[in-house]
Amino acid sequence: MQPPMGNERPPPPGRPVSAFVPGAAAPPPPFAAGGPFVPPPRQGVPPPQSGAAAPPFGAAPPAAMGGYRGPPPSQGPFTSVPPPQGPFTSAPPPQGPFTSAPPPQGPFSSAPPPQGPFSSAPPSQGPFASAPPSQGPFASAPLSQGPFTSAPLSQGPFAAGPPPPQGPFAAVPPPFRPLPSSLVQPQSPTGGGFPPPPTYARPPPPLQSQGYYPGAPPANPQFPMSRAGFQQPVQTMAPPPMGPAATFGNQAAYPSAGPPVGGTLQSLVEDFQSLALSSAPGSLDPGVDIKGLPRPLDGDEEPVKLSEAFPLNCHPRYFRLTTHAIPASQSLVSRWHLPLGAVVHPLAESPDGEEVPVINFGSAGVIRCRRCRTYINPYATFADAGRKWRCNLCTLLNDVPGEYFSALDASGRRYDTDQRPELSKGTVEFVAPTEYMVRPPMPPSYFFLIDVSVSAVRSGLLEVVAKTIKSCLDELPGFPRTQIGFLTFDSTLHFHNFKSSLSQPQMMVVADLDDVFLPLPDDLLVNLVDSRHVVDSFLDSLPNMFHDNVNVESALGPALKAAFMVMSQIGGKLLVFQSTLPSLGIGRLRLRGDDVRAYGTDKEHTLRVPEDPFYKQMAAEFTKNQIAVDIFSFSEKYSDIASLGSLAKYTGGQVYHYPSFQAVTHGDKLKHELSRDLTRETAWESVMRIRCGKGVRFTTYHGHFMLRSTDLLALPAVDSDKAFAMQLSLEETLMTTQTVYFQVALLYTSSSGERRIRVHTAAAPVVTDLSEMYRQADTGAIVSVLGRTAVENSLSDKLDSVRQQLQLKLVRSLKEYRNLYVVQHRIGGRLIFPESLRYLPLYILAICKSLALRGGYADVSLDERCAAGFSMMILPVKGLLNFIYPSLYRVDEVLTLEPNKIDFSLKRLPLTMQCLDTGGLYLLDDGFTFLVWLGRMLPPELVNSVLGISLANFPDLSKIQVTECDNEFSRNFMKILRTLREKNPSYHQLCRVVRQGEQPREGFLLLSNLVEDQMAGTSSYVDWILQIHRQTQS
Repeated sequence: MQPPMGNERPPPPGRPVSAFVPGAAAPPPPFAAGGPFVPPPRQGVPPPQSGAAAPPFGAAPPAAMGGYRGPPPSQGPFTSVPPPQGPFTSAPPPQGPFTSAPPPQGPFSSAPPPQGPFSSAPPSQGPFASAPPSQGPFASAPLSQGPFTSAPLSQGPFAAGPPPPQGPFAAVPPPFRPLPSSLVQPQSPTGGGFPPPPTYARPPPPLQSQGYYPGAPPANPQFPMSRAGFQQPVQTMAPPPMGPAATFGNQAAYPSAGPPVGGTLQSLVEDFQSLALSSAPGSLDPGVDIKGLPRPLDGDEEPVKLSEAFPLNCHPRYFRLTTHAIPASQSLVSRWHLPLGAVVHPLAESPDGEEVPVINFGSAGVIRCRRCRTYINPYATFADAGRKWRCNLCTLLNDVPGEYFSALDASGRRYDTDQRPELSKGTVEFVAPTEYMVRPPMPPSYFFLIDVSVSAVRSGLLEVVAKTIKSCLDELPGFPRTQIGFLTFDSTLHFHNFKSSLSQPQMMVVADLDDVFLPLPDDLLVNLVDSRHVVDSFLDSLPNMFHDNVNVESALGPALKAAFMVMSQIGGKLLVFQSTLPSLGIGRLRLRGDDVRAYGTDKEHTLRVPEDPFYKQMAAEFTKNQIAVDIFSFSEKYSDIASLGSLAKYTGGQVYHYPSFQAVTHGDKLKHELSRDLTRETAWESVMRIRCGKGVRFTTYHGHFMLRSTDLLALPAVDSDKAFAMQLSLEETLMTTQTVYFQVALLYTSSSGERRIRVHTAAAPVVTDLSEMYRQADTGAIVSVLGRTAVENSLSDKLDSVRQQLQLKLVRSLKEYRNLYVVQHRIGGRLIFPESLRYLPLYILAICKSLALRGGYADVSLDERCAAGFSMMILPVKGLLNFIYPSLYRVDEVLTLEPNKIDFSLKRLPLTMQCLDTGGLYLLDDGFTFLVWLGRMLPPELVNSVLGISLANFPDLSKIQVTECDNEFSRNFMKILRTLREKNPSYHQLCRVVRQGEQPREGFLLLSNLVEDQMAGTSSYVDWILQIHRQTQS
């Protein structure tokens, strides 16, 4: 047995740790030949009375725990008469020393379980019960229906004999009885040589029931439960949650309700969650209940354990590690199998009242370590009566400037610590002095590059863009320094003079696309305040200016070169509105489209990478001159987002895709997202670096940026809607420190023209135990890194290979985790996983079914696939999880409630067709689109009230505009939409309506998003779990 590591949970009393395997040779008695090992009684702990029930693990009262029950006893609680032998009986003899239910004097007993084989509850709760079946997140069937329902206590093969008078520490072993031939169980065809063991699960903490889909499976009348010893074929195999993850160090993981147990047994505690997956021999039932599978119905779970252990860390919204326990050695890293890294969201929006403190050191200058350049932070320590401070990253002792000096108290803490945010808060902002500037801070600049070809005119694009820009002029950041300019193009380039002395703008046309030049040296990019009247006049006349244009060409490449010439001196943001494939001049793209013959071959990935190097070269030039590019694409046909998107990818920009844009349908979405892009607070001329403590370093980075050196990210513009992921590696074979520190520093120019440094500092413990790494894992961060790396891998490999790589990572990690416990536990029929990663299998399945990675040629258009990939590369954790596993709500049942109660009544549902009622109205939200699904039995009056239309008179639902009608149902429905949009203002969900059975729209709008169902050759959630389970056992 492994010696205890010091951070395992203490086991509950009476926990079974061994099991007799029918048909296998009996192992020797543990520890000693003369009798079983029994821990000595602990001082001050009286043994429980033989008739009293032991407390149920100290986790919760028995009635509050979810789990399985067996039938109630019928022949007296401790009868030892063996039962009639049924065909599926899997029990060992009644009182053998290797029974999986320890008898009162068994080898590992620390308290007599007087009332049933695995129970510390009263006998009425059955051998596997820890709660009434109707309660708890994984509620199982009623008493007569449980998947592994045991025989009554008086009859079961695990029935214990009467309690001995010796008390809980009896040293006399019971006699061993050989197994009768009638008890030998036939081997399971899927279980190797071992029969599936009964599910044994640790009871849950009291408040763990949120976020699951409760419910009991239907009874199976084919298998009556009246015969003793007969087990019903498996229907539900979902045990309850295994309790919270272990805390750091040696803190107790349970309340001190139960009697303490010696540390000898700590390594034998079940420290995992599990799903039992073995069906009964001969049964066609897969052996897993879909309602019992873990689902993230509460959305993203921010790690709180680390905040409690390291309260001075920055908030997890800014910085999240994939595991908040850093491995101490390379061998631990090699056994981790999941990404080791972090997700950084440097400008995440703070809740109201939690503003980031701004600090100006004045003449003292910014306090930094002179060796590693780390900024002063809460983890720095002071020495020499306050005259020195020690860097927490490199341990160098630095001088404290005289202006910054403060005396220390008896504990070595500065007296002014609480008054200085940089010493008491994990996130601060420093005002940077002039030495942090390469040039004076530039004013915020916005330059618009607008396609005015015939497709842009006919779709209504010009009118929406012009009106939206005009409505945002007063809210552009940087007033009164803001600069603005416009360039329109089709087969020629149209420059516009906005000189403040003009009453209306002048347009100058340049037709030479091979040698682009600026017709004016100045007045193409002007101060908005000075030239406001000219800009207003231009935006009013823009839609009519090109109203009769029939030009179908697009000279995007030359237009980009012209825009670069205009902006290169100042930098800023370039917004490109493109409605057709670039066809003229440099950077023209051919209609390579989606080639079905390429899928499944080595050439498949070439469809998803830029065809012309021109766009990446231009992106490098833009970044060098502090210009960020945002792409708005509106084409009805193929527009090569793979090539155009590289402009945004390498400049810190963003890609917005509106396939088949029509102003009537998509106008609101474009208006909101363009407004958000223009008015959100933006950090200009930015660079970001992440420093690490001794022994670790970041090696790879994922997101939209240009890597200027090995660890410096160049970001011409960055905002609150963009996050970055990165992966760590260990520089040393063995870590020597107990804590690793991280510091994110973003140097930028604010819109007001001030140079600032946003600093986030965090600490994480170094561990030598792999199980601790798993306990402290952060599913959201892991999924963010995995999603980004999968998108990047799809640019150099086949989609099928990328999906297989994701599955392999999952299988290897769960297999490694399984190996931690397989020696101590009989877990043949169970998929085990840490509590922290209970949603990871579903999220990885969701990534494989996401727009960017699902299927092949026929499943997603190439442009949509590429646009989704660009979005996944920048989404923060919460947005990414909602994108791959959307929120599904039933809304018809809450429309009759009072408006102030609706928000609390909306409950997320699992993404499976089984949750959809033909008489219901459902809403699916993935952060980019709302899908309203109308069941075929939905009352027409309700549809008419909510949508304002009659389905009988409105056959084409793709053209429905969801607007507020003058009735209570409609007002409540629009309130639901507004509430969901306010939760994530980064994007505006376009509302689309689909009717049940309306093909093909229902297929690609709804069914493709039900990631738990089988579709187009992909696995369902149940099949996926079974597949993962088989592979972890192989």
